[in-house]
Amino acid sequence: MQKGKVLSLEDRIPKIKEHRRKKANRRLIILLSIFFLLIVIVVYFQSPLSHIKEIDIRGNKIASKEEILSISGLEPGGKLWNINRKNVKNKIKKLPEVKDLEVKIKFPNTIEVHIKEHSSLALLMSNDQVQPVLENGQVLKEKSSLLMNAPILIGFKEDKILKELISQLKDIPTEIYYSISEIQHDPKNTDPFHIYLFMNDGNEVNATIPTLAEKMAHYPSVVGQLDPDVKGVIDFEVGSFFRAYEKEGEDMSEEGER
Repeated sequence: MQKGKVLSLEDRIPKIKEHRRKKANRRLIILLSIFFLLIVIVVYFQSPLSHIKEIDIRGNKIASKEEILSISGLEPGGKLWNINRKNVKNKIKKLPEVKDLEVKIKFPNTIEVHIKEHSSLALLMSNDQVQPVLENGQVLKEKSSLLMNAPILIGFKEDKILKELISQLKDIPTEIYYSISEIQHDPKNTDPFHIYLFMNDGNEVNATIPTLAEKMAHYPSVVGQLDPDVKGVIDFEVGSFFRAYEKEGEDMSEEGER
C-alpha cells in the first residue's frame, strides 16, 4: 500500500511542476504585456501623435470656422489628452448662433466638433445693413454679408416686439413662411404690434403679431378664393376680408372669414 502510494505521488509531481511552470509563464506574459503597454503609452504621449493634428468642424453655416476655433481655445499642435471637452463646449456655446454641439476625440490625433446652430428666421434692416435674426430672437451683428431666403424686417427694433414676431414666424407653415418677402412694423396707438406683410405673389397682408401664425395658416385658402389676376390687401387684423388695389371695399364672402 505504501509503495503504491509513493508511486502515485511520484507520478503526480511532473504534472504539478508542469502546471506551475505554465502558471508562471502566464504571469510573465501578463507582466511583459503590461510593461510593453506602458512603454507604448509613454512613447505615444511623448510623440507628435499625442498632439492635435486636425480640428474637424462640421454643421456650422452661420458661425465661421475661424470664429469657432478662436473662442474654443483649440489649436493644432496642442496636447490632445489635455483637452477638457466640457470647457471647450461651454466656450463655443457663447456664440449666439450655436444652439448645441458635441466635441469628440478621434484617435490618434483629431478633434471633431459637431455644431448645431439656431435657425435664421428673418433679416433685420438696421442702419442700412441687413442682419440675420435667429430663432431665439438674437440679432447677429457683423453678419450682414450672410445671404439667406428669409423675410426682410423693416421698422423693427431689438425689443420684445421683435422677439414676439420671431416666435410667431417659427409657427408659420414652411410653405407660407417662404412666400413672405417683407414685413413692415406699423405700430398704432391701439396696437403696437400692427404689421404689414408683403407676399411674393403680389398681395399684402394687414395683421397683428400676436395672432400672426394662427391667421397666416389660412392664407392659402383665402388666396384660393380670389381672382389670381387681382392683387390687393388681405386684412387679418380682426376678421378676414380682401381689398383690391384697383378698387377698394371689395369684401370677401363670409365663407372666407376666419
